[in-house]
Amino acid sequence: MIEFRNVYKTYDNGTKALRDFSLRINEGEFVFIVGSSGSGKSTLLKLLMREELPSSGEIIVAGRRLSTLRHKDLPFYRRTMGIVFQDFRLIPNMTVFDNVAFAMRVIGMSSKAVRKKVPYVLGLVGLNEKARCYPKELSGGEQQRVGLARALINNPALIIADEPTGNVDPRMSFEIVDMLNEINRRGTTVLMVTHEHSLVKKFHRRIIEIQNGELVADSGPEVDYYA
Repeated sequence: MIEFRNVYKTYDNGTKALRDFSLRINEGEFVFIVGSSGSGKSTLLKLLMREELPSSGEIIVAGRRLSTLRHKDLPFYRRTMGIVFQDFRLIPNMTVFDNVAFAMRVIGMSSKAVRKKVPYVLGLVGLNEKARCYPKELSGGEQQRVGLARALINNPALIIADEPTGNVDPRMSFEIVDMLNEINRRGTTVLMVTHEHSLVKKFHRRIIEIQNGELVADSGPEVDYYA
């Protein structure tokens, strides 16, 4: 589903973010991406979301070569993925319902479809009773669940979770990853960037480690990577 082939990324200031980076992630996998600050994790996600282009090499996602993807096709490509951010990025003057519905409305879904789908997805993340609340009335964990519901609402083939537990307490961190696990069990590919080793140890999944722009470890779910 996702393939990086000998990818290099050097920014205009000379920073070499990725070096000869090759990686394949199959459809339906759950993968943790780990590495120290500045290792290249953020660049990996930016390339995957086509916010940046590689300096050389090839990136292929679901059969699409991102280097040749036309600008007018970018919105359609990005609709195949749901993004969960560390800082939630909710719209403060919208209710929980409308924050989630917004992702459907921007692609032209009908009001009938919105009324049917949003309560279902809020139910999946345990927030039906908070539908009329505003973000400021929610805890950090609840806000992140809204972000997860928004990422799910358009049935993406891929969920990218960028440090989704960074601003929530440890108990909620495990709940968020549990939800991502459940989403993955339903067939969605999940790619999660994290620095929380306790989560990686608890959830036995594939682990990709990046250091200095290079893939230095690729461990299967059976490996106790941080033992």
